[in-house]
Amino acid sequence: MPETNLGEPAVEVGGATIPKLGLGTWQNTGEQCADTVATALELGYRHVDTAQAYDNEERVGEGLAAADVDRADVFLTTKVWRSNLRYDDVVDSVHGSLDRLGVDAVDLLLIHWPHPRVPVEETLRAMADLRDDGLVDHLGVANFTRSQLAEASRVADGPLVTDQVLYHPFKDQSDLRAFCVDEDVALTAYSPLARGAVVGDDLLAEIGRRHDKTAAQVALRWLVQQEGVVAIPKATGPEHLAENLAVFDFSLTDAEMARIHERRPGIGRRLRNLAPSLMRRVPF
Repeated sequence: MPETNLGEPAVEVGGATIPKLGLGTWQNTGEQCADTVATALELGYRHVDTAQAYDNEERVGEGLAAADVDRADVFLTTKVWRSNLRYDDVVDSVHGSLDRLGVDAVDLLLIHWPHPRVPVEETLRAMADLRDDGLVDHLGVANFTRSQLAEASRVADGPLVTDQVLYHPFKDQSDLRAFCVDEDVALTAYSPLARGAVVGDDLLAEIGRRHDKTAAQVALRWLVQQEGVVAIPKATGPEHLAENLAVFDFSLTDAEMARIHERRPGIGRRLRNLAPSLMRRVPF
């Protein structure tokens, strides 16, 4: 498994080195967000994910500044919201993001959701210009289907290094993941713990007992053990932050990986059916 220059397991795609495990910050705001980011970095996280729509970029920036970690050692991602996808809006909004984060540039800039009335080529052109101006290192997308990702990759000026999507043991993304592997694109899994549903899963708990790990740690290990997959779980307390990070000191067997992959519908179908309604009211 590739590593960052500090030794963390990473995915290398399109010139980017993305740490395999990051900190998700959706719904984490205020002082708690700043404290969480600072604590995570002190514990060893080197990948932090935020977004314009999360309304926490300023607090994420405060956490970055408070931690005794060099900015160059942190892989920082933010996302352009759907109302900002026209060329001028992309440029203006990203300048605002950088100001709120208190940084000169972000490592990765994503289109947060595709927009049916804004050509993706226009948005990506603005993002590429920001990259060429040194304000963004790498470009990507989020919540894009396989066909949308293929079209975005076709019109992009340079590689798209990730598609950030909902992915966990109850959500099948095998088709998209296979496409990403073929196209040298990382698949970044948000809500990798299925909004807490993995904690009560019998199969994950059974596998965890063999490795002296929790069901949540098994779910995260299952994700990061897959080629090209990155996971960005949310957590706030030091204990949970540390637990989520402790998934690189064991490996799942091929048989264990397969058992999780081969899950049948049930809770998975119910969780998948939640996604459209959640999309209408939360940014992810």
